[in-house]
Amino acid sequence: MEQNNRRDFLKKGAVFGTTLFGTSTFGIAGCTSSSNNVNAKNEKALDPKQSKTRTLGTGEHGIAVSALGLGCMGMSYHRSFIPDKKAMIDLLRKSPELGLNFYDTAEAYGPLTNEELLGEAVAPFRQDIIIATKFGFKNGKPAAGLDSSPARIRTVVEHALKSLKTDYIDLLYQHRVDPNVTIEDVAGTVKDLIAEGKVKHFGMCEASVDNIRKAHAVQPLTALQSEYSLFTRQPEQDVIKLCEELGIGFVPYSPLSRGMITGYLNERSKYDSNNDNRSTLPRYQPDNVIANWKLIDLLKEFGDHRGLTVAQVALAWLLAQKPFIVPIPGTTKWAHLQENLSAADYVFSSGELNNLTAKIDQIPIVGDRLSGLSAEQTQR
Repeated sequence: MEQNNRRDFLKKGAVFGTTLFGTSTFGIAGCTSSSNNVNAKNEKALDPKQSKTRTLGTGEHGIAVSALGLGCMGMSYHRSFIPDKKAMIDLLRKSPELGLNFYDTAEAYGPLTNEELLGEAVAPFRQDIIIATKFGFKNGKPAAGLDSSPARIRTVVEHALKSLKTDYIDLLYQHRVDPNVTIEDVAGTVKDLIAEGKVKHFGMCEASVDNIRKAHAVQPLTALQSEYSLFTRQPEQDVIKLCEELGIGFVPYSPLSRGMITGYLNERSKYDSNNDNRSTLPRYQPDNVIANWKLIDLLKEFGDHRGLTVAQVALAWLLAQKPFIVPIPGTTKWAHLQENLSAADYVFSSGELNNLTAKIDQIPIVGDRLSGLSAEQTQR
């Protein structure tokens, strides 16, 4: 079984442009970059859906962000190791050189420490970027249960403002829907925080269609965040369609399936159970990893002929689905950050995308994405 070794990826010059070129019907900027061998055999390219800049939400509830964001969780939580703090600050401070302006964190990551890390790192250019954080758990700990009471939301926001060294949060998500608090009360509390200037935009994570509609009626959502990757395509069935209908941006987390899609992990990978949930997830069990490797082989074959890594093919595919989709792959490595963000440079031709998708559709994915409490707290 051949692994795609992402560590060898040292591509330079992946600086993102910021010039907008055209618009789509959703109000999203069109693609400014050139593709790599995309028009082989004079095949007509797709109407550009990739862009150096995309828009989450619409109208006064819209925010312009880089085509891909950065999930910061793994810099301090849930990835088996905690990297050197100085190295992470250096990476974060260099990241705008690549055109990145969208950073995702949460109270639960650490808990608390990830917000502090991000706040310290981006303080010199905080006004130039978009920061998203989240509320929704008791004491910031998912294992302690859910808490989206209005008082708790306000407590989390005040602490986040301090941790992030800022006086406003660009995008505030409800991390998981709390069945003990009406979604109207949650949305109403965030609406009040927006009126007070402490929050600019509202989002939800892993929410059901019904709750999205109810919340949106009280305070229009800017973004919905859910797990979405070539291993996890359930959002295509309902919530992405709803986002398109209501003008809500869609932010896929774990777009590389917690590193599995890249080929960086395999059936022999070991996880620290004290700081990593992957050892408990069905999809990461050795037999399921082997069964699902067919997808990685397919992406590798496609990428090999086009100078793309497996990760870039997977991310470019997500970007090509809808112009309001903004994946937030996480990484702790500069070379991988360059690699991930460069996925926005590739534009599929219509034939390429259709043919690749048809092949992907033929590969069944084995193993549930979540288990236990994590599964119970999603899609409410």
